[in-house]
Amino acid sequence: MIKIAVLGANGFIGARLVEMLTLNDWADVRPVVRSYSSLARSSRFDLESRVADAFDQQALESAFHGCEVVVHAVAGDVKTVLETITPEYRAAQRSGVRRGVYLSSASVHGQNPKPGTDERSALSDRQALPYNNAKVQAERNLLALRDQGDVEAVILRPGIVFGPRSTWITRFANDLRAGKAALLDHGQGICNSIYVDNLVHAVYLAATKPSADREAFLVGDREQVTWADLYRPVAEALGYDLAEIPEGVVSVERTAWFDRLEPIRASKPVQGFLSVFPHRLRLAAFLAYRTILQPQAVPSTPPEHPRHELSHEMSMLYSCQYKLPHEKAARILGYQPPVSFPEACRRTVAWLAFAGYPVQDESGRTPQ
Repeated sequence: MIKIAVLGANGFIGARLVEMLTLNDWADVRPVVRSYSSLARSSRFDLESRVADAFDQQALESAFHGCEVVVHAVAGDVKTVLETITPEYRAAQRSGVRRGVYLSSASVHGQNPKPGTDERSALSDRQALPYNNAKVQAERNLLALRDQGDVEAVILRPGIVFGPRSTWITRFANDLRAGKAALLDHGQGICNSIYVDNLVHAVYLAATKPSADREAFLVGDREQVTWADLYRPVAEALGYDLAEIPEGVVSVERTAWFDRLEPIRASKPVQGFLSVFPHRLRLAAFLAYRTILQPQAVPSTPPEHPRHELSHEMSMLYSCQYKLPHEKAARILGYQPPVSFPEACRRTVAWLAFAGYPVQDESGRTPQ
């Protein structure tokens, strides 16, 4: 049986990967997490877990020893995305790992990709959102390391990963209950969804198919899904009518500028330069910067209804009109999503009830 180390095994995707690989007897799994407290979810299995920081090459070498495949499922900010690729690859190289599977993101193509976009489309690291650019750069760094190393590299680009414990689901449910939920065009934009179990299936194929080295694969659900399709089962389960959710508003230009400038402001050279100024002056300058560039809503008269602001990222996602293809994954990996979208929604709503949300039964009552 193949031995797979899962780096980031405590996250939404990583934890489900550990569960499914173990429960289906697909692999001998080694969860790798940053701290002992992060082992709680995988501790119900009799697994050989390791504690190692994703930035620490030496610790990763020990954690990966004896594994054939490493799955990089670490989630985090731009710094984490960019600075964990090299230590992970070099640790895998020194540990004798045969292949690494990197969970990138369909966001390398933007949140609102042009029709016709696929894996052959050129990638840009000058997008409005720093996270997108970081993922593009991370993919490039990984392939450059592969050119100099022996560890095979396979890249997966999932879209909106949802399911039990997904923040896409819990955030929307929480916003509904707080009266903060908003959509664009009544949720008719295309959601490039992938149910988490379908992604786990793709990861297993990427780890085992021999012809996948140096390839990137878009992966998604079989069905074309709108945001209304994704959110409606959640809304109905909680007793809300999706048609009554208000339209959101967004200050695209101001948000885009803020997103572009924020990583520059946070960079080491700029922070080093700013450090020569007194703290009070730096704080005043930052507050002025944020006030000028962040989107603000200051109507001259109070609106009749509450203003529901959408981030630049969400406005682009909600505006998408193109379903990203996964024909390449089907052709090379044999990827066929095993869980249908309706079944995925059913499981997700069932988890909401399990998690304590006031899910209603078919009669419209909340079970006690």
